[in-house]
Amino acid sequence: MDLRHLKYFIAVAEELNIGRAALRLCISQPPLTRQIQQLEEELGVQLFIRTPRGVELTQAGEMFYEEATNIRALVEQAIERTKRAGQGKLGRLDIGIFGTGILGTIPRLLQLFKDTNPDVVVSLHTLSKSEQIEALRQRRITIGFNRMLVPLPDITTELIMREPLYLVISADHPLARLDSVPFMEVAKYPLVLFPSGARPNFVDRIVQLCGNMGVTPQISQVVGDAVTGMALVAGGFGMTIVPKSATTISLPGVVCRPFRDAISATVDLSCIYRTDDHSPILQAFLASVQKFREAPSD
Repeated sequence: MDLRHLKYFIAVAEELNIGRAALRLCISQPPLTRQIQQLEEELGVQLFIRTPRGVELTQAGEMFYEEATNIRALVEQAIERTKRAGQGKLGRLDIGIFGTGILGTIPRLLQLFKDTNPDVVVSLHTLSKSEQIEALRQRRITIGFNRMLVPLPDITTELIMREPLYLVISADHPLARLDSVPFMEVAKYPLVLFPSGARPNFVDRIVQLCGNMGVTPQISQVVGDAVTGMALVAGGFGMTIVPKSATTISLPGVVCRPFRDAISATVDLSCIYRTDDHSPILQAFLASVQKFREAPSD
């Protein structure tokens, strides 16, 4: 028995007439009759009773019709799910995240992806930069998000955006009276920076920006993340610099001010993936990245 037998049987069972079923199937009547006879011989039961007007289902035929339609539905579902998987619209997407991007940009990008791929299960994993690269190579994740990435031969880096930087200061600081702050002002005060992980990192970016303006930052502490840095500012420990996404964090006694040098005072946010990964689900996600980049910024 094969799916063709089921297809022919269902047509006859629904039409209750060999001739009409043959027309529906676009075949002649004799081959259809032979197929039904072969099916009955294989099952060892009579499925139809011949009548002057056509055929009627036997009790066994009624039971087989119910099972056959269920099988047909499962086959159609399997075909549809396979097609969707081949288009990257079904399956599981494991993503490595780290840092301030998860506070704003990454959730918006993931929502954009989910809007067009609602049946893909997205699983997030908190991993440092080096852990993301290792997880990619081990095929434990498909995508990673991070900043300040060094080119690697087997890893492709896809720039998502360059995010403006903000100065985080106490509300009673003299610079808090300004609507925007010249970047070189940061060199006059102790800075709490982050993270303390693999290099190059966000600390290196701030040192680079200061160097471009001919000043040297006064780094008082290097902590693990932006939340810790902002909390220390709230406690009176100098000031810190964060990407715009981190300004969604609200702490009493702390304000965030943009830099006047907005064009240069930025940091990258990128996604990374294996260069040899050509899976449909990755391509679907990269299409969302492209759409995200082309969307007007808020």
